[in-house]
Formats: sequence, C-alpha cells, structure tokens
Amino acid sequence: MKRTLTAALLLINSAAALAQPPAAARQDLGALRLSVEQFLQTQTAGLPGAVTVTVGPVDQRMALAPCPQLQPFFMPGARAWGKTTVGVRCAAPSAWTVYIQANVAVQAEYVASAVPLAQGQAIEAGQLVLVKGDLTTLPAGIATDISQIVGRSSNASLAAGTPMRLDTLRSKPVMVAGQLVRVVSGGAGFRVSAEARAVAAASEGQLVQVRTASGQQVSGIAKAGGLVEVAF
Repeated sequence: MKRTLTAALLLINSAAALAQPPAAARQDLGALRLSVEQFLQTQTAGLPGAVTVTVGPVDQRMALAPCPQLQPFFMPGARAWGKTTVGVRCAAPSAWTVYIQANVAVQAEYVASAVPLAQGQAIEAGQLVLVKGDLTTLPAGIATDISQIVGRSSNASLAAGTPMRLDTLRSKPVMVAGQLVRVVSGGAGFRVSAEARAVAAASEGQLVQVRTASGQQVSGIAKAGGLVEVAF
C-alpha cells in the first residue's frame, strides 16, 4: 500500500512539472557584446597601428526578447575612436534597442618634438622623434610621419616631447615678399604668363597677391618654383 502511494505521488509530481509553462526565452546578452565587438572591428579596419576593442559590461537585469538578427549602429556623431557608444537594435519579432559602451584604442607611432622648438623656426628631421602611444588619447591632426613636418614651422614655441599637430604648423614658404614671380593664367585654348612681384610670403597652395609691372594687383595660388596661378 505504501509503495503504491509513493508511486502515485511521483506520478502527480511529474505531471505537475510537465504542466508548468517553460521560462520565457531571453536574448543572449553575450551575443550583444559580440555583435558590438565585431561591428567595431569592421569599422576600424584599415586604421594604422594595433587596434584594441574593449566592450563594456551589459546590464544583466535586461530581459530582451530573442532576436535572430542583431543590428549594431552608431548614433549621429559617434565613431570607432576612443570612448564610444554603439546601439544594437532588433526589428523583429520584437522591436527593441539598447546602447552599449565601448572603447577603441589605437597604438601607433606619432611624431613629437625631440628638442624645444622656437616659434617660426624651420623644423629639421633631427629635431623630431617617433613615439608610440594611443592615438585616440591625443588631439586630432597628429602627424604620424616625420616627412609631414620637415621644413614647416610651428605657430608657437613647443617644449620637447610635444606631439606635433599638423593644424598648428605653417608650411615652408615657396615665395617671399618682394620676390619676382611668374604669373600664369589660361582658359579655353590659351595660356599667358607675365612677371610680377609677390606682395607677401606664401606657402604652396595659399592665396597670394602679386603686383604686375603695370601696378595692377591680382590674386592667385602660390606654387613651387615661383609660380602663381590665376584663374579666370
């Protein structure tokens, strides 16, 4: 009798267990982090140096419906550089969007001053050094090749070890004030040239004013070799 009662209780418990609804399926949060990591690795392809992607933690309390196709994306203005935020959305069967913090580090060589540099001083290769560091922690426009700096001058005096920013440098002048230059211009089927004198110093590609022999003052683009191109 006792054995029969025990068997009956086991059957009842088994039936009750089978009758309980399964726990609601949830999105694998590890898959969220993986989708963000793969997205950032794709976005950083081609960057110089060694790129390291670190995805921040995901709130384990989130209960998101499973998504067969995760869609990572950037918010407007965000990019795969330094500290960033990546959105991950699901369109179907349930629509939801979450945002995950991440960090992209780019270890590469950049150019720094090896010695103090005076304002306006023409910079030589021996005054520069290559330093390795995380480019994402430096200001924008950092030079990564010494050839980008040689011959240019700084807008301000710089201490040794200062990262060289291209936007704070002036190019070496291709002409100086009072220099005799040749003004060239052309159009459909013709090209003319004449001598003139530069009114001010100018680097290649800069707009410069020149004065012709007749006293007329015109503007053109300074070129190497003492040329000024004037467009009509």
